[in-house]
Amino acid sequence: MNTVAPSFDPMTTARLALACLDLTSLNDGDTEADVPALCQRGIGPAGRGAVAAVCVWPRFAALARQHLPASIAVAAVANFPDGSSDIERAVADTLAIVAAGAQEVDVVLPWRDLDAAPALLRAVRSACAGLKLKVILETGELGDDAAVRRACGIALDAGADFLKTSTGKVNVNATPQAARLLLEAIAARGPAAAHVGFKPAGGIRTVADAAVYLALVEQILGRDAVGPARFRIGASGLLNDIEAVLGVAPAASSLPPNY
Repeated sequence: MNTVAPSFDPMTTARLALACLDLTSLNDGDTEADVPALCQRGIGPAGRGAVAAVCVWPRFAALARQHLPASIAVAAVANFPDGSSDIERAVADTLAIVAAGAQEVDVVLPWRDLDAAPALLRAVRSACAGLKLKVILETGELGDDAAVRRACGIALDAGADFLKTSTGKVNVNATPQAARLLLEAIAARGPAAAHVGFKPAGGIRTVADAAVYLALVEQILGRDAVGPARFRIGASGLLNDIEAVLGVAPAASSLPPNY
C-alpha cells in the first residue's frame, strides 16, 4: 500500500485509526496470562485515548471483559479461522461468546461452500441477537470479484452489521480492491447503506496503510462513516506505529504484527 489520501494527515489518521482499532490477538499460543496486558494496551496511558474493541478467542472473552472499561467492546471469533460449514460448531462458538459477556462476534463465512453460508450465518445471527455481528468473507481465498460480491450479498441478507475482509491467517488478506468491493456492496444495499460497517484485517501495520482504507470508506460511504460505529481495523502491530506517530512511548510488551 503506497497511496495515502491527502485529506488524512498522519496525526489525524493515527487518531482515527486508534479510535477504530480492534486490537487483536489470535495466536495459537495465547494464554490467559496474555489477556490483561493486551487489554491494558487497548486502554493505553492517560491522554492517549483507547481502541474501539479488543478481539480474542472465545475462551478469553470473559477475562477480557473483566479487564476493560465498558467503553471498550470485547469481540471474539467464531468458526475461526477455517470457516467450516459446521453450523453446530459455529453456533457453539457464538453462544460461548454471548455467555462471556462480549459485545461483538466476528464469524468466518464458510467461503469454500457458499451454498452452505446462508444457513450458517442465519443461525449465528439468531444466536447472538443484540450483539454486533461482523462477517469475515476471506476475500483473498474466494477467487474472483463475482464470488466476493456473492459472499457480500449472503452476509448482508443474514443481517451482518459489518463486512470484514479476512481472518489475517491466509496469504492474501486485506487489499484496497477487496475493500472497494465490500464497500460498494454496502453502499448499494438500500437501508443497509446507512448503518452497515466495514472492517479490513490482516497486513495493516502502519498509519499510511490505514489511511488507504479510511479514504475508501469516506469516498464510498461518506464522511459520516469514518468512525468506530461503521469502520474498524483488525490489527495488532498497527498500534505500534500509531503510538510512534502520536509520540506515545509504546508499552514494554509491544505487540508483534501478527494479525
